[in-house]
Amino acid sequence: MSEHADKPQVRIGTGPESIRVIKTALGDGLLPDTYVSDGALVHMETVSGGLPSVAADEDSPLPVSASPLNPAVLAGLLAEHAHVYRTKTRKDEHGQLVTYEEETTPSREVLASALAGKTWPKLPPLRGIIGAPVLRRDGTLLQQPGYDPATGLYLASKVALPPVPEAPTPEQVAKARSFLLDRFLSDFPWAGPADRANYIALLATPILRHFTRSLTPFALIDATMPSSGKTILTAGPGMLYGQRIIPWAYADEELRKSITAVLAEQVGVVIWDNLAEGTVIDSAILAQLVTTGVWSDRQLGASRTLATVNDRLWMATGNNLQVGGDMASRTVRVHLDPNMPRPEQRDQAKFGIPHLDQWITVPRNQLTVLWHLLVLVLDWTRQGAPRVAGVSMRQFTPWAQYLGGFLAHHGIDGFLTNAGSVREIDEDETRWRAFLTTWHERHGGRPMTAADLRKDAEPTQLGGVEDDAWDGQFIVTGTGRLPNPLQLGRLLTGQAGRWRGEHVVRAGKSERGDRAVFWVEQHHG
Repeated sequence: MSEHADKPQVRIGTGPESIRVIKTALGDGLLPDTYVSDGALVHMETVSGGLPSVAADEDSPLPVSASPLNPAVLAGLLAEHAHVYRTKTRKDEHGQLVTYEEETTPSREVLASALAGKTWPKLPPLRGIIGAPVLRRDGTLLQQPGYDPATGLYLASKVALPPVPEAPTPEQVAKARSFLLDRFLSDFPWAGPADRANYIALLATPILRHFTRSLTPFALIDATMPSSGKTILTAGPGMLYGQRIIPWAYADEELRKSITAVLAEQVGVVIWDNLAEGTVIDSAILAQLVTTGVWSDRQLGASRTLATVNDRLWMATGNNLQVGGDMASRTVRVHLDPNMPRPEQRDQAKFGIPHLDQWITVPRNQLTVLWHLLVLVLDWTRQGAPRVAGVSMRQFTPWAQYLGGFLAHHGIDGFLTNAGSVREIDEDETRWRAFLTTWHERHGGRPMTAADLRKDAEPTQLGGVEDDAWDGQFIVTGTGRLPNPLQLGRLLTGQAGRWRGEHVVRAGKSERGDRAVFWVEQHHG
């Protein structure tokens, strides 16, 4: 009996025949743990050498990876899982021709040709890899490790989770609520109820992402002081669903490249950790990212464009961060304020969970957090997953209504009620509001050309001392300099009709009709 008798037998011949045979065998499921993703074959494999426990501010990858099949990978898999052979002939000792089997590895050209197609109708589609259970669109919990045909997701749990009951008992629900609110989250210096509620919503977001079928806003976790617990909060969802820590890029082009690169990795949470104090998060690229379901960009080092489903939770941490531009309406803020000079010296013995930064890195403790969170989610879905009506958050309204309903079901108040504080840290909003207010105080509603307005911004000399009548409130360019008349005209045109607090820029033509003029109106409500 052949040593390969227990393996699938694949007989190949000439080049064209070998291509057809290999392609047919692959399409019929020759290789285990092989799926099709965006028309290409991938093989699921365990990643060796991963650390069982990492710090809260380090990468925490998932334990498996979907490796694209290329000729080299396919050659290795065929050698491991199949007996690929050719039939050959030779003369025996009597001079008679006899046939025999010779194990072989198909040529690189044959393997590449077999993989070249994009149509694999018999193979299961892989939609993504997840590191912890998620709610399916029908409200059931995907919690069995491995491939899930109903969703096309592959569950590669970071922690071994016992089955979660589809219908938790009242005692289990009460215990879960007590653990999360009275122990796990009890000692963070939340600036207000909204910050705690917003964080719980973010913690549950990876679980509910497929159920809500909604875009997810950007998450900003900042504090007034270092050592307030920001990194521990990001580690909550990050370590459960796989996290990648990437450096903040201050140039949009570099930011775009880093986003494209990280979307190719198998993680559920991406974190820009510990941004410089006072950093202004104002990026057209980031605004585009959080409002698009599919991220398209040119593949690095190649000429083709890749399209990737944007199913990550994007987070940033830092001290006294600001937002600008369109990011203010696309950001959920969690703000911590210890209100003391040295937060790291707080008495850990009095905490619900002492040394939480170390505790959260232990897999069994991550399991504890996840278990109780899933119990609360399933208790909510058992009641029909009620949503909160009347909540609106632009493209994120379904997310806000579902998560608001989840929090309301468990009596957690304050969700999104700190939206005003996000506007207050909107650096762009603040600059324009001050500029328009000062402009109206100086000139009322009088139409002015950009050149006249810019001339008014020039400081005057009084007794040898420079006097700025605008008191530093005149709008500046991105480099911090006063704009020239042409730049100012463009800035004002771009702001026409947009209210900044109680004031709005209006644009029109001069009485002669040959020049653009601008003026400020004040709301009297």
